[in-house]
Amino acid sequence: MKFVDEVRIYVKAGDGGAGAIAWRREKFIPKGGPAGGDGGDGGDVVLEVDPQLSTLLDYRYVREHKARSGSQGHGRDMNGIGGEELVLRVPSGTLVRDFDTGETLADMGPGCPRMVIAKGGRGGLGNINFATSTNQAPRYAQEGTKGEEKNLQLELKLLADVGILGYPNAGKSTLISVISRARPKIADYPFTTLVPNLGVAQWRGERSFVVADIPGLIEGAHEGAGLGHQFLRHIERCRVLVHLVDGANADPERDLPADFAAINRELKAYSKKLAGKPQIVAVTKVDVPEARAAGEQWKRAMARRKVPVEVHLISSATREGLDALLDDVAAVLWSDVSPKGGGRPKKAGRPRASEGPAMPSVPAKAATPKKAAKKPVKKPVRNAVTRRKKAVARRSRR
Repeated sequence: MKFVDEVRIYVKAGDGGAGAIAWRREKFIPKGGPAGGDGGDGGDVVLEVDPQLSTLLDYRYVREHKARSGSQGHGRDMNGIGGEELVLRVPSGTLVRDFDTGETLADMGPGCPRMVIAKGGRGGLGNINFATSTNQAPRYAQEGTKGEEKNLQLELKLLADVGILGYPNAGKSTLISVISRARPKIADYPFTTLVPNLGVAQWRGERSFVVADIPGLIEGAHEGAGLGHQFLRHIERCRVLVHLVDGANADPERDLPADFAAINRELKAYSKKLAGKPQIVAVTKVDVPEARAAGEQWKRAMARRKVPVEVHLISSATREGLDALLDDVAAVLWSDVSPKGGGRPKKAGRPRASEGPAMPSVPAKAATPKKAAKKPVKKPVRNAVTRRKKAVARRSRR
């Protein structure tokens, strides 16, 4: 399926139907008076989140969407039929803007699963509504109002907790395929990933989070180099970024510090807010000896900075360092997780009998003999017959 994350559409709500001018004409009712009904209301245009959708491809080729108008009123005080609403389904994370004014109208997601984006027109009143004591035969009715029409720009921003970024061929797709069940295309040439990929990663079997892998960035992406900045919008909602640096890069003009600085410059050129998000840095492909040596050297250099930066050495092929990387990701996502992978803090339990100093023995009290329990005395059962006999006996004695 082709991935489309930005489209422009035109929506038009239905117009309201006109009210009717009619008269009541029945046998033996010479002057029945006005009987024109109201027009029907126009249908609304509604945006609704569909969790099964992941692209805006449905709106790439169908740009105009119009709801049905309400029908006009009829005689015998019959109102017109209202137009059905038009429901447009969009994926979660769609940002809706007015193309003419630039105003943000809605952010479709869990907080806004459904929204009326264009309100239908109201039906006009029939002449029966204008009859008064002084004007018993009104010969006019209302026209229906027009429905709203808008030019909309739909922009999809994926909803993910963690975003993976880096140079092409840095191992982003391989990492997401190892920590989740996502199966992106993996090859040994640059720009293998052309569309963002989503995956759900498990952390220590306790919790899960959504990971987004975006196509690779290169220096000069803000000027259109490579695939440009068009996919950076998909990690704007991420709470933490995993910055991968290729440790086995064969280009002699590139090294680990230069790649790291170049990607950060591109992030800052796109959005200062995005550049300020927390980053977890990792050197990939350390199963290669040259990559491991370069990674360890750069790790020591980053630790000596004025603001030290921890660098992870990972290998998706051998899964080396992935647990520590996911522990640091979990520590940023959840406040009750320790950054060193300790998991959730456990409450201290009571020491066992064999642990700690022995408690001093307390002499037991002498057992006092217990008194024999008295046997309960059975009381005679007094039923209604017994009470009645005693009452008769008392009356006879009198």
